[in-house]
Amino acid sequence: MALQLLRRALGNQSGQIFSLSSNLSSSSPLPVRAFSSAASPIRATLFPGDGIGPEIAESVKQVFRTADVPIEWEEHYVSDQIDPRTQSFLTWESLESVRRNGVGLKGPMATPIGKGHRSLNLTLRKELNLYANVRPCYSLPGYKTRYDNVNLITIRENTEGEYSGLEHQVVRGVVESLKIITRQASLRVAEYAFHYAKAHGRERVSAIHKANIMQKTDGLFLKCCREVAEKYPEIKYEEVVIDNCCMMLVKNPSLFDVLVMPNLYGDIISDLCAGLIGGLGLTPSCNIGEGGIALAEAVHGSAPDIAGKNLANPTALLLSSVTMLRHLELHDKADRIQDAVLNTIAEGKYRTADLGGSSSTTEFTNAILLGSSIEFQMQAPRDVYGFSYLTFSLCRAYLFCFYSLLRQTEPATIVVGHCCGFCVELLAGIKVIAIYQIQQPVCEARV
Repeated sequence: MALQLLRRALGNQSGQIFSLSSNLSSSSPLPVRAFSSAASPIRATLFPGDGIGPEIAESVKQVFRTADVPIEWEEHYVSDQIDPRTQSFLTWESLESVRRNGVGLKGPMATPIGKGHRSLNLTLRKELNLYANVRPCYSLPGYKTRYDNVNLITIRENTEGEYSGLEHQVVRGVVESLKIITRQASLRVAEYAFHYAKAHGRERVSAIHKANIMQKTDGLFLKCCREVAEKYPEIKYEEVVIDNCCMMLVKNPSLFDVLVMPNLYGDIISDLCAGLIGGLGLTPSCNIGEGGIALAEAVHGSAPDIAGKNLANPTALLLSSVTMLRHLELHDKADRIQDAVLNTIAEGKYRTADLGGSSSTTEFTNAILLGSSIEFQMQAPRDVYGFSYLTFSLCRAYLFCFYSLLRQTEPATIVVGHCCGFCVELLAGIKVIAIYQIQQPVCEARV
């Protein structure tokens, strides 16, 4: 039911919302990585992260095992010492792992404040050239929030802007931070946004800016967006000042479709959009880099206050892992996991505390495990013990009883025994069908 409602709400876009780069045309200048099948395990880098990260990463690994996803994880943890080659707690070997595998999944990472080293997330984006952060944001059926019609995509330039990491003290009591905007990076993220909109049936791209104040930097960003927009006349293009954008999102989020913006604005707006649908704990995210690299991630914090208490919600990392699977063209596996996650939330029986429930991480994950394994475990019983078997059992029991009583060829005790046996078979068939109908995913819609 959850996905039926979601498809009804999202229309033609429901089957594409999680697909990031794999559906772009082969003529696209953007890098596309695709795997047609999974005959052998695919190596992927996993950063469990800090705080609750290892717990929710374990949930992902359990779900992948149950759904028989052909992923072989290459795990890397944050070091307790700064690696001089990366100037952060991320080791050079961990970055090389992502470059080699081309795909990865990252849990929340915490960077100590004011310690004189690079942010862990900034290090990943810079070193791997992850130029676009893509976050689908849509209302989840069965989970009530203030808005029921949210369906938008935020695309954030990921490598420059105010997050270039160029800060210094001019004189005592005065610090300076540089905002870097380049034509190359702006054209690249604008190109990605318009390709994404076209490939996924989106109608509008909104460039978010503050060019009325920062005329040079944001002015260059808008100039690049306009240049790319001219190549896509079928896509509506608009420019929205960021403060007005925030107001419009809060008043009526359905006014937007695809939003593309510089780094700082993207950081703020994407979190605002997550708040419209229930928070960062429900929001998937994936970083796209040149050369076909994709690093999916949970963008919420590491929550050290609940770390190790079996209270964390793994939804964001699970849905982010779905984007990773779609990038690898493992759509069947992605569909099954996604169905199980969304149906578990929609049913409402098992929810973590941040979703208004009282389930532990383990209980919530177990409910998803049941959902992700249903198609594997129950498909055969439906074929073997489906309606054809039920009809066969009825006919056989009726005909044998009628024949035996009519001809009186067997003692009454044998007739009764056979009838009881057929009844047991009949009830077993009914039970299997009932279990299947109760447990099977309730919709074929793919998000």
